[in-house]
Amino acid sequence: MKLFSFLVGTMLAALICVADICTAQNPLILGNKRITVITPTLFRLEYAENQKFLDHPTMFARDRATKLDTGVVVSALDGGKQYEVKTSAFRLVIDNDNLPFGQINTWVYFTRNGKEKKITGRNLHSKTKNYNLGGSIPTLDAVTKEIPTNDGLLSSDGWYYLIDTGTDILIDDWLAPRDRDHVQDQYCFVYGDDFHAPFRDLGVISGHVPMTRKYQHGIWYSRWYPYDSEYISNLINGYNEQDFPLDILSMDMDWHLQDEAKVGIGHNMTKGWTGFTWNRNLNPDPKALIQGLKRDSIYVTVNEHPHDGVLPHEDCYADFMRAMGKDPSKKEVMLFDCGDKKYMENYFTHTRKENRDFGVAFWWVDWQQDYLYPYVRGTKTPTLKWINKLFYEDTEKDNMRGAGYSRWGGWGDHRHPINFSGDARGNWEVLAFEVKLSATSGNQGCYYWAHDIGGFHGGTVPELLVRWSQFGALSAALRVHAARGADLDRRPWLWGDTATTALRTAYHFRSEMMPYIYSSVRTTHETMLPLTRCMFVDYPTNDNAFDRYGQYMLGDLLLAAPITKKGEGPTMKASQEVWFPEGDDWYDYFTDECHHGGEISEIEKDIYTFPVFVKGGYVLPMQPYNRRPSSCDLSTLVLRVYPGKDGDTNDFTLYEDDGVSRDYEKGEYAKTRLTYTQQGNKVTITINPTEGKYKGQLEKRAYRIELCGFGKDRKTITIPTRSIRKKTEYKFTANR
Repeated sequence: MKLFSFLVGTMLAALICVADICTAQNPLILGNKRITVITPTLFRLEYAENQKFLDHPTMFARDRATKLDTGVVVSALDGGKQYEVKTSAFRLVIDNDNLPFGQINTWVYFTRNGKEKKITGRNLHSKTKNYNLGGSIPTLDAVTKEIPTNDGLLSSDGWYYLIDTGTDILIDDWLAPRDRDHVQDQYCFVYGDDFHAPFRDLGVISGHVPMTRKYQHGIWYSRWYPYDSEYISNLINGYNEQDFPLDILSMDMDWHLQDEAKVGIGHNMTKGWTGFTWNRNLNPDPKALIQGLKRDSIYVTVNEHPHDGVLPHEDCYADFMRAMGKDPSKKEVMLFDCGDKKYMENYFTHTRKENRDFGVAFWWVDWQQDYLYPYVRGTKTPTLKWINKLFYEDTEKDNMRGAGYSRWGGWGDHRHPINFSGDARGNWEVLAFEVKLSATSGNQGCYYWAHDIGGFHGGTVPELLVRWSQFGALSAALRVHAARGADLDRRPWLWGDTATTALRTAYHFRSEMMPYIYSSVRTTHETMLPLTRCMFVDYPTNDNAFDRYGQYMLGDLLLAAPITKKGEGPTMKASQEVWFPEGDDWYDYFTDECHHGGEISEIEKDIYTFPVFVKGGYVLPMQPYNRRPSSCDLSTLVLRVYPGKDGDTNDFTLYEDDGVSRDYEKGEYAKTRLTYTQQGNKVTITINPTEGKYKGQLEKRAYRIELCGFGKDRKTITIPTRSIRKKTEYKFTANR
């Protein structure tokens, strides 16, 4: 986007004054003010002395270019003393006073719930009437109960105002200060009743959330514990023998040397937190270990606390120091400096070379040192936000998708998924808060939490672990983790027969649901709608959708309402109130019981199942149970179908790609449209020909159709293996 010169800006403004109306004046420059309509529901307000307007990106704003379809109309009012900027969604009125946007010179008009709303400059700058519906938080470290969240994009009033004033800019993709003459940089999302619009707008201005590596949405085992080769062997054998799936082995800080660290700032009363050299007393041959796991389709992530930098005891120290132009024999300690490009290039090259060769899949960046380094040196940018960017981009090598795993860095950090929520307390209150947080976080772009299932500290009650794992099965990832302690090992078969049986149901559910989950991740990438989203995102004009944080949509077809309280009796029955949105019937996944839209019901579940409901009239893609759910081929596609309504024609699209590379950015992926059609009592399921190709794509597959809720018993129909790209459609017709 080119900057307008003062002369051009003045001439265009004069043109508007004479003509009284100009439909193409975007951005509008009025002296030191620049108003840019980015989309019909998003505008930017800038004030810069000497018209030093800003077009460089920031960590939040990546692309502010105006879009051709904004439909903006600009009018001069009262002889040019005011200007009106109008789109299909809002009307903005600004005083032509050559002063910053303030409380009494800026007004916005729009419609919410059929009524005109007025936002004054006072509302914009104080947010006194912006009833925000919640966002995310950086971490759950030390959290023991619900706490306030940051703002998200959504408010019950139908607008949100985001201030980017004063933040650092990016020049050649590196931090730099903005000009001091750039006084204001503000964005107003005005969406009224369209609660999908601000997510689209976030994608426009801040970039879309990239596709994640598929296995990150699978099932993880993690524990702060000194794994040795025997422990890991027993662990994997246990998962296999006990019939539990697994995709990722996460190794906490014990993988590297600790006692050898004699210098450094340290953390939590020890100097051994930062480390890059394998403890070969635990694992003599880490390459063989990691490669063996990889052959079994288990991916390894290792913990990294980068705050102390490269210390003299590290194997990579000498090479790193020489690359920095230092003499390694002097045993000098260089402070960790993520704001120095040369330092970070050498840091990544030398601290990660060995682990890349070994086959470590990605790094778990465990940044807890904000009290030491709250900001990147010499900038206003929080260190967490910046290291998330750098560490994510470092994993984008050899055509691989980036793979982050770190605490949440705030606006713009959605470009570096996924997120680690920190060391939470294991209790019922935190579980309930995580359910709410996982849904509201999407309102800020924090789409994918992989929580410490069971809690990091405490959480020794089997029932609590079961309910937490059921929630994990209904979220972005099912990842157990805990502190040291024999009673905190989250291996699911160690908690008694009842818990083991219940946990197996949750784990199998997650394994079988991977095609739907991954297809929904693709939907998030395309639309920016959260994977786990609050009910008001899809139902913004229904009062029942608000203040209902115990339930959420998981993608487009599943309604989840995890149990978050202690049950009663021998089977630990507990209940959860659930509102079923109007317009659809909703079917209990486990019992096929139908709940009509508009109902509010108390749903009771024993420990063995949990409240999850499927929207009727669609085709839900699943897979047979597999012990490596994110890596198995989809040679049999399971299509689960629940009744819809007369006249329905509904689609859901199965998405597939290679799961790890960036080839999807070049169009290498496949989509299969699954159609449900109902005319009277006649239901037709259509498997449309698969469109698109990618490396490793299957040529043929079998289909298993499960008809649920159509009669007294579930019916299963198997279609023999056929080409997935055959020009003809596969149709199956049933009677209701």
